Amino acid sequence: MAVGLADCEGPLPECFFHLYHRPSGREVDVGRTLKPEEYIGMTRREVLDGYLRDRAIEYGAKPVNGLVQSIELPTDDSGAYTVKYSDYNGKGKGVPAEAEFDIIIGADGANSRTAKAIDAGEYNYAIAFQERIKIPDDKMKYYEDLAEMYVGDDVSPDFYAWVFPKYDHVGVGTGTVINRPAIGEYQAAIRERCADKLGPNPKVMKVEAHPIPEHPRPRRVVGRVALVGDAAGYVTKCSGEGIYFAAKSGRMAAEEIVALSQGGTRIPTESEIKQTYIKKYDAKYGPTYLVLDLLQKVFYTNNGAREAFVDMCASDYVQKVTFDSYLYKTVQGNNPVEDVKLLFGTIGSLIKGSAISKPDKIFNNPVESLKRL
Repeated sequence: MAVGLADCEGPLPECFFHLYHRPSGREVDVGRTLKPEEYIGMTRREVLDGYLRDRAIEYGAKPVNGLVQSIELPTDDSGAYTVKYSDYNGKGKGVPAEAEFDIIIGADGANSRTAKAIDAGEYNYAIAFQERIKIPDDKMKYYEDLAEMYVGDDVSPDFYAWVFPKYDHVGVGTGTVINRPAIGEYQAAIRERCADKLGPNPKVMKVEAHPIPEHPRPRRVVGRVALVGDAAGYVTKCSGEGIYFAAKSGRMAAEEIVALSQGGTRIPTESEIKQTYIKKYDAKYGPTYLVLDLLQKVFYTNNGAREAFVDMCASDYVQKVTFDSYLYKTVQGNNPVEDVKLLFGTIGSLIKGSAISKPDKIFNNPVESLKRL
């Protein structure tokens, strides 16, 4: 059984150019190193989710329009899990229902009830806030093959803000971990910084806010329950991407469990699921999480570092390494000469950024500031 779909929206690997705006106002176009067949598509969850559900049903999945209320754990190693939920199939009001399962894959997002049921442990999280905005056609033309990312402590003290095209409208948003109560101020700041590009009288179609996990949960497999996607905490720092890792982890977990089940003749154990799904996932993507965690710690902590970050993005080598790593989910950068030049260039950019940047705005939020990155 797979439970739920997570709330996450943004770039999906595999034309589009990021345009980084730094605190001082400099803009850097990136994407020059992309090959003709390489691109980053933007997702609209209202479309993507429907497609995924329809495809799952086509392949034999049984859909249930319901809301999980609780999961009762088995009393012995071979017992079934009882999922209690409100059934909304063809009904305006949910009707209490329940079903039993031998194995559960929890894909129910950052506020996962599956994770709560198995005591998977907590994680720190960012709040991501976004407004879907309808803008004039001539302004939308500007974003036809372009997305923008803004950095600066005015739009976020520890992340970035964005303007992402969504076919016939744009998503404008920002996020933060360390000062979540001020998310409204940061959203107002990104709206102000991109105001000219949105045109007169932009119309807000929808307002969205979601928690974004900052790291994997302490326990991702307990018994015969495996967590995937946001429920497991699979969101990368620095980029904030979770869609690819949600899809990939869901597939990996399902494939490993199917293989362990040997055509439904046996039930996998917790140890077997950990030794296959978790071990393979961590081996494949662990380095990516580690590197992006380091990059966020270095470049998103103050305006000087943000100035350096944007300055470095002007380098073709940095762009190639960044986009190759992003597109193919493998840490790139195996040119020793260029890597050494990058090291010294990074130091130079950090020194330069520190010299020209404005001081970060001081805010008083001691509880969440202790959780900084």
